[in-house]
Amino acid sequence: MQYQKPVIRQEQRLKMTPQLYQAIKIMALPLQELRTSIQDELERNPALEMIEDNSLVSLDEKAGELKDDYDYFDNSSDPGYSLKKRNNIEDSKRNFIEGVLTRPESLHDHLLWQLRLQPINEEYYRIGELLILNLDNNGFHIEPPESLVKESELKILEEMKALINKFDPVGVCTTGYQEALLIQIENHAKALPGSYKVVELHLKLLEKEKYKDIARAMHKREEEIMEILEFIRKLDPLPGRNYSIEPVRQVIPDVMVKLKDGEFILILNDEEIPVLGIDPFYADLSEKKDGAGKKELRNFVQHGLQDARWFIRSIHQRNNTLLKVCRSIIEFQRGFFRNGPKYLVPLTLKDIAGEIGVHEATVSRVTNGKYVQTEWGIFELKYFFTNSVPGTGMAGRRFSKEGVKQMIKEIVEAEGKNKNLTDKMILEILKNKGVNIARRTIAKYRKELDIMSSYSR
Repeated sequence: MQYQKPVIRQEQRLKMTPQLYQAIKIMALPLQELRTSIQDELERNPALEMIEDNSLVSLDEKAGELKDDYDYFDNSSDPGYSLKKRNNIEDSKRNFIEGVLTRPESLHDHLLWQLRLQPINEEYYRIGELLILNLDNNGFHIEPPESLVKESELKILEEMKALINKFDPVGVCTTGYQEALLIQIENHAKALPGSYKVVELHLKLLEKEKYKDIARAMHKREEEIMEILEFIRKLDPLPGRNYSIEPVRQVIPDVMVKLKDGEFILILNDEEIPVLGIDPFYADLSEKKDGAGKKELRNFVQHGLQDARWFIRSIHQRNNTLLKVCRSIIEFQRGFFRNGPKYLVPLTLKDIAGEIGVHEATVSRVTNGKYVQTEWGIFELKYFFTNSVPGTGMAGRRFSKEGVKQMIKEIVEAEGKNKNLTDKMILEILKNKGVNIARRTIAKYRKELDIMSSYSR
């Protein structure tokens, strides 16, 4: 007979304080949203003041004030970087303004907008916002949601998760595509009987197209299973991936990378972020001790000062982490920054996280919705994280997906007027370049590049 006995176990658990929650939120904000957040905090907290609004300072004035702030790092594999003299600041800053893009509203924005419409209290809203900020571009959790809150808040977490599951697009805030499909079936007005059970119990068989095995297991005719399959195909296993909305907004690069005299220059775009400080009046009030009758006032002032200092520190941490991530990306992707997209190499969030000593979720947050201006155009930082395509030969070199797509584009552009290359011909050319790829993958990449078939061309 087995006996149960109490066991004492010691474990570390991160407590999600309001300050830590705020720091995580600021880490994920793109420039324009950060500026809005700063304006909101200035209105809320009188202990915080705007020392200087950089967006109102001319480029010529910035050039005179910031002559020594370029972040240079030399052309070596050594991750140590040194500050050198800043040159051509006027042109660099103008490039930020000239390089403005527009993009659709993000999945996070759309979900947060829906969250603000819910009749919930501040605590529920905070946990809901934390859940949304923890989602990747497909709408799936980056970190286990239960790790984001205290144990006493788990019940609220589950309630908010169930609420966000039903937001548009339905099926977000889930662990993966199976749960996303199940949520969509649950909330579909015309879901076919048996479809939930197929996804819940027989998804692997469905993926392997073993319809007879599914029919046998569910005691149904194969024709019924095929009808269920047609219904499931209308659902979206990655509900957040293709989300977009008509209204567009400006996107300004957060950083800029230039190659000058053989060295990469990394510039943080701080023109959109006002310089913040502590209001001197509140700082003086905190030092005065004029009797017990003013204890409540001193407590109010102290809390305001503490919040202001933490807010400023959170912005500095965001900017410093962003620069660290960008430096590391440049080290890994030197071929891209020197020669263009064709030379992009496979890279993962884990690679960058290990290099700079942070969690993968931190890298995901700081790269989400952030853009970098390069010699080859403006790219979202997530563009540099790309899957690998195996190479041939003894060296075993691996190519990035985006790099292979660029090769296909150049091959098609170089074909003669009377010689439209088939996918098989492109396959042979890529093999000669050391790229080991299937013909159906070439067709897939060609469609992603909006390149028609050889017959249509």
